[in-house]
Amino acid sequence: MDHDVNMGAGKPLKTATAIGASASPEALEATPEAAGTWLLLRGLTREHGHWGDFADRWLAELPANSRVLTPDLAGNGVRCHDRSPASVPGLLASLRHDLLAQGFAPPYRVIAMSLGAMVTVEWAHRYPSELEDAVLINTSLKPHSPIWHRLQPRWWPVILRLLIGRAPPAQWERTILAMTTRHPPDANATLAHWLRLRQAHPVKPINGLRQLWAAARYRAPPSAPSVPLLLLNGSQDQLVHPHCSTVLAEHWGAPIVRHPTAGHDLPLDAGPWVRQQVLRWLTQRQTDHPPGPRA
Repeated sequence: MDHDVNMGAGKPLKTATAIGASASPEALEATPEAAGTWLLLRGLTREHGHWGDFADRWLAELPANSRVLTPDLAGNGVRCHDRSPASVPGLLASLRHDLLAQGFAPPYRVIAMSLGAMVTVEWAHRYPSELEDAVLINTSLKPHSPIWHRLQPRWWPVILRLLIGRAPPAQWERTILAMTTRHPPDANATLAHWLRLRQAHPVKPINGLRQLWAAARYRAPPSAPSVPLLLLNGSQDQLVHPHCSTVLAEHWGAPIVRHPTAGHDLPLDAGPWVRQQVLRWLTQRQTDHPPGPRA
C-alpha cells in the first residue's frame, strides 16, 4: 500500500510500495518507463500543498519503488520562514542542497510549472546528468518571449497589489484562482484548501517580490537543454500567454501538447490529462529510442 513519509526538514515525500511488499494493481500495471524519483515543482509563492491530490494520483501511475517528492522552493510552504533567493540560479542551488541534505540523490525526473519550470531549465543546462527528463508546464523564458507575453499586462497591477498590499486572505486566494484556472474540479473546495495552506505557511511579501524579481530577470541559455523535454500548455492560460510554450517548443525542437480549455494551473484544471500525456510521452520515447547497454 502506498504511504506518505515526512523526511528531514519536513519536505513531503511520497514513496511507492517497498520491495517485497504486495504491490497495488495500479503499480503492477504501471508504465515501466516511468520508474524513478520524480520531483514536482510549483511556481511563484506556491507550495507542495497546491498540488492537491495530483502527487498521490501520479504515484499510483508509477511502477513499484518509484518516489514522488514535492519539495518547496525557498520561501514557500514548509520553507516559508527561509529567505527566497532573488535569482533562478539561487533558487536552484537552494533546492539541490535541500534534496541532497535529506539523502535524495540524483538522477531525478521533474514535472514543473511556471517558476519551477524556470528552475528546471537552469538545472538542465547546469547539471544535465542530474535529470533524466523533465515536463515543463505553462512556462515562459527570456529572451524567447516578451515581458507582456510572459506575464499578461492585465495582471501586473493585480499581482503588485497582492504582494505589497494588505488584501484579505480570501480575496488573495480567490484572485489567484481566477488568474490561474478555468475549470477547477471544485472551486469552493480548492479555495478552502488554499486558505488553509496560506494560514499554515504564510509567504512573506518580501519573498514573493524576490521570487517575482527572479522570474522577471531570468534569461535562459541560448542553446536547447540536452535533457529530454516535454512541454504542456493550457490554451486558455490567462496569466502567461500560451504562445510562450509554442516558441520554446519550436526553438528547442521539443514536443508540445496543448489542452484546449485549461488555464495556467494545468494540473488542477486537467490533472488526469497531464498524467496521461506524460505517460504517453515516456512510452513513445521508449519505443523510438530503446535504451542501450550502459557503460
